[in-house]
Amino acid sequence: MSNIAEGFERGSRREFVRFLYMARGSAGEVRSHLYVARDLAYLDEVEFKRIREQVVEVSKVIFGFIRHLEAAENMGD
Repeated sequence: MSNIAEGFERGSRREFVRFLYMARGSAGEVRSHLYVARDLAYLDEVEFKRIREQVVEVSKVIFGFIRHLEAAENMGD
């Protein structure tokens, strides 16, 4: 969320997209940490799968927004 907010405040579409890619990378980091949490028994398998699915969905939404912004930029908008 912080990456998205910072990118938005940069004032340009290019910078915003760059920070959206960072936010997507952060979602990947969260997935990695989820595996560690499960392996250390901080999460059971049900919780792990539920949260992982949410993180994957967030990553997909961010990527869809990136594609939308990049397509708009390519159209001269």
